[in-house]
Amino acid sequence: MSLVSLVGLFALSQDPVRLRRLQLYLVSLAAGSLLGGAFLHLLPEAVDRLGTGLPFSLYLLGGFFGFFVLEKFLWHHHHGTDHAESVGERHRAHAQHHAAESVDAGEEAGPEARTHPIVTMVLLGDGVHNLLDGMVIAAAYLADPTVGLVTTLAVILHEVPQEIGDFGVLLHGGLSVRQAVLANFLSATTAILGAVAVLWIGTEVQGLEAALLTVSAASFIYIAAADLIPELHRSREPRQALPQVLMIGLGLGLMVLVRVLRESLG
Repeated sequence: MSLVSLVGLFALSQDPVRLRRLQLYLVSLAAGSLLGGAFLHLLPEAVDRLGTGLPFSLYLLGGFFGFFVLEKFLWHHHHGTDHAESVGERHRAHAQHHAAESVDAGEEAGPEARTHPIVTMVLLGDGVHNLLDGMVIAAAYLADPTVGLVTTLAVILHEVPQEIGDFGVLLHGGLSVRQAVLANFLSATTAILGAVAVLWIGTEVQGLEAALLTVSAASFIYIAAADLIPELHRSREPRQALPQVLMIGLGLGLMVLVRVLRESLG
């Protein structure tokens, strides 16, 4: 999970137009996998443990509302094509910078004289986000290894376009490429802390696993419905509509396939 943050380096080598198109396809795939993971894997596991009574409903609604509050006040997911453009622009700027050799090799000044406050906000919000991702993945593995694998896959597919966007924001905020890579990676390692915390206390606190599964499903649904799908609706080009639909279908299909294989083997 933490290594996914290095995908920003891949983005530097891509043409901005191609990168924007690729991001939209990745966002589509992530939306399908998150919805499929929530409805086909996490929610059924949660219902098996909690039933469909009031606790289940409260965890589900509380998780959905809680992620709205977090996104409103702490972080904003960056999947937008504007940030893909900023990665490409920064790549060209660095190429021109090194070709001109106007500064020494130890200096990698950003596009702004000083680091923009958005850098701190992105790193803080991303750190909390990754912490929660680690908790989600660990809780899923405690429930069932297959559910853990599905959850890991869904989170990774969601993280790839987000990390590209975050990388663009960090560059735009004044960090050098090296600084952006290191800062993004360090914020991503909070996923390890979240996983360790759940694995440590999960077996000691009764009901924690079921609660986290339900909240995790709520987070998947929220991110797909409130963040990813609206991002796809920003693109009005008809030629992009069918590939996006197909990629969402592919994400859903992967989750259906895993569910069918799991039931046939179990």
